[in-house]
Amino acid sequence: MSDAKGALLRANGLDKSYGPTAALTGADFSLRAGEVVAVMGPSGSGKSTLLHCLAGTIHYDGRELTAMSDARRSALRRSDFGFVFQFGQLVPELTCVENVALPLRLNGERRRAAEQRARDWLTRLEVEDVAGKRPGEISGGQGQRVAVARALVTAPRVIFADEPTGALDSLNGERVMSLLTDASRDTGAAVVLVTHEARVAAYSDREIVVRDGSVRDTEWAA
Repeated sequence: MSDAKGALLRANGLDKSYGPTAALTGADFSLRAGEVVAVMGPSGSGKSTLLHCLAGTIHYDGRELTAMSDARRSALRRSDFGFVFQFGQLVPELTCVENVALPLRLNGERRRAAEQRARDWLTRLEVEDVAGKRPGEISGGQGQRVAVARALVTAPRVIFADEPTGALDSLNGERVMSLLTDASRDTGAAVVLVTHEARVAAYSDREIVVRDGSVRDTEWAA
């Protein structure tokens, strides 16, 4: 159940500094269940910082994350949250199917069942042929689809994607975004998408702009 204002995620007055440099100053943010929101802004504006803060300094599903223990927050990240990074961050020693199954294994699922679910997602993301290969043996576009499969395999309620197409050419970037947003809408997962590219933001339901550490969101009032 979302909180009283209809938001699955809500942050108010986020502040973050790196030494004397303020990265966020009183930033507010809200996300509905199942919504895809693009966080846009120039380099250095604070959009990636906002994403990182949202992964642990907010109210989620009516609960205050900062009041939870470290163990509970870690468990929540493994079960309810999925993450996609610019360069995939796959474990190089593991095969692609093992990478996708890893969050399930960390949650205690048996290997055979976890890898079957992983293979199902690799098939859905159109990279079933790389299941037995390691990340160093596949292309960047394939690797990012594997990363998306890993983010989705636990059936998360929220996916955080930080410049997920930033290391890809336009064709692969479009395909990754199409697969990510289609899969998230099919499963009902909300997506917080950090990007500086308008063509990537076009896949979202709503856009917010981060500039000089402040968030402008015309739809949701603080």
